[in-house]
Amino acid sequence: MEPIVNNRNGDYEIIRWFEEIAENAGLAQTETLRRIIELNFRTEYLKKWLGGLNIQEMDSNTIESLYTSLVPLASHADLEPYILRIADGDSSPILTQEPITTLSLSSGTTEGRQKYVPFTRHSSQTTLQIFRLAAAYRSRVFPIREGGRVLEFIYSSTKSKTKGGLTVGTATSHYFASEEFKIKQKKTKSFTCSPQEVISGGDYKQSTYCHLLLGLVFSDQVEFITSTFAYSIVQAFTTFEEVWENICDDIREGTLNSTKVTSSKMRKAVLDIISPNPSLASRIEQKCRDLEVMNWVSVIPKLWPNAKYIYSIMTGSMQPYLKKLRHYAGSLPFVCADYGSTESWVGVNIDPSCPPENATFTVVPTFSYFEFIPLHRHDQKQDDDRSAVIDDFMEDEPVPLSKVKVGQQYELVLTTFTGLYRYRLGDVVEVASFHKGTPKLNFICRRKLILTVNIDKNTEKDLQLVVERGSQILSKVKAEIVDFTSHANVANQPGHYVIYWEIKGEVEERILDECCREMDASFVDHGYVVSRRTNSIGPLELCILERGTFKKILDYFVGNGAAMSQFKTPRCTSNQVLLRILNVCTVKRFHSTAYGGSKNKSD
Repeated sequence: MEPIVNNRNGDYEIIRWFEEIAENAGLAQTETLRRIIELNFRTEYLKKWLGGLNIQEMDSNTIESLYTSLVPLASHADLEPYILRIADGDSSPILTQEPITTLSLSSGTTEGRQKYVPFTRHSSQTTLQIFRLAAAYRSRVFPIREGGRVLEFIYSSTKSKTKGGLTVGTATSHYFASEEFKIKQKKTKSFTCSPQEVISGGDYKQSTYCHLLLGLVFSDQVEFITSTFAYSIVQAFTTFEEVWENICDDIREGTLNSTKVTSSKMRKAVLDIISPNPSLASRIEQKCRDLEVMNWVSVIPKLWPNAKYIYSIMTGSMQPYLKKLRHYAGSLPFVCADYGSTESWVGVNIDPSCPPENATFTVVPTFSYFEFIPLHRHDQKQDDDRSAVIDDFMEDEPVPLSKVKVGQQYELVLTTFTGLYRYRLGDVVEVASFHKGTPKLNFICRRKLILTVNIDKNTEKDLQLVVERGSQILSKVKAEIVDFTSHANVANQPGHYVIYWEIKGEVEERILDECCREMDASFVDHGYVVSRRTNSIGPLELCILERGTFKKILDYFVGNGAAMSQFKTPRCTSNQVLLRILNVCTVKRFHSTAYGGSKNKSD
């Protein structure tokens, strides 16, 4: 079989372009930095650090050396005063020579608050470029029909204006409304099932209903199912379990349920597409009745028989959803989507046949200028006095892309075309290998520490491993975790960890006691173990939530400007509104006996 059977010339050209820049990635990085500096060296921020240097008379290597020695590493907090001036209407060249007219809003689910990030035409263009590149590599392994459909669970948030008149929305919202999104469909020869009115409808529940309805109307044409995050696909099919009968009625009659969808723009756009189809409705209805008895195992391939794979971000905080997604997807392959952030795209998945747990992301060296801060773990047993340490890592000086080493972990640093200079992204990555001259990265975790009470230091990945140990006990009694989060409770001494679970299925209290004890005993951080043994950290508390609690949390974030496409359940929270929701919705509490102490359970 031909390796490239779909959109052959376009695929060949973009892969050839990438292979060439990957071969000379170090040079591509140096030239990328030069272009960024040449475009913006007269800005207020760069003049502060580079002064009156005559950049145009220097070669690229000299610029790189001076830039990395004179411009300091920066966090978002360092750049925020400049960004807020732009938001307030200051159109002078502060961060970029060209005026910034649009700001992206981060989801706020990682840091606990939303942040402004500059968004320019370059942001949309690199998004188009990485989508085309990833599609070209996927087509080698999973050829799709030209003109086929894609069932995309994508959502735009409502846009707003700053005091200075700049447009504000999530990065995904800006992209879905851009010309590049339309070009992407034409270039990749695959078209979303839903019209723009559904994507930008502003109410994720109504949009999800329409996505599912139109996905079934075009079910024989759907080539793959996708969303930004795996969470959104799981959420959509959880909804489908509840609304499938309404959807079948709408397909049969060519109508749109007036209770499920109230938006007039959405209704008109969908009703212009659908028409009565009793035979399709009957086929879907019969399949759904059979699937309901089987607890919806393999619903996706049963209803979308021509789908080739599921495509989404599946690493990091999305890993806990893969078990449920596998339940819905049956044996359909999972393809991990590419690696990026609100600030910049980083790497493309050129090995789409790799399972998510082995996914690597090959850095695209023209998107931004990348630096890597080498990270080394503390020797915990020789360094118990770590209360002043930010996390478990010690740092070396940043190195350029061309100097990274296989097996070493790094924090990513970005210099972007959109005005972020030596910006610490906060992601921990590990170099898995190289593709020619550019590194292939494993995403490890967010660097920001999420759980600490005393000298203990536990990351999101540590928490995920612990929760997985508890969920293994649940699975033995045919129950499962719907979602989870945590909180470091230091209101009373000794402080302790609180883990919140929403579960599906009936579970005896003795099993939940065992889960609580197992999780407490599974934290391997030396600081945590020592603190538990000396009772300077109290017993872990497991809170069982009523069903639907995490939907309330989702509604809270979406109601405050986050887009469904960008939503990630916060794995640790100190947000008082969320804690009120969690505590009001707690129906049972369990306290660990892993390190001694009496059993304590309360309703």
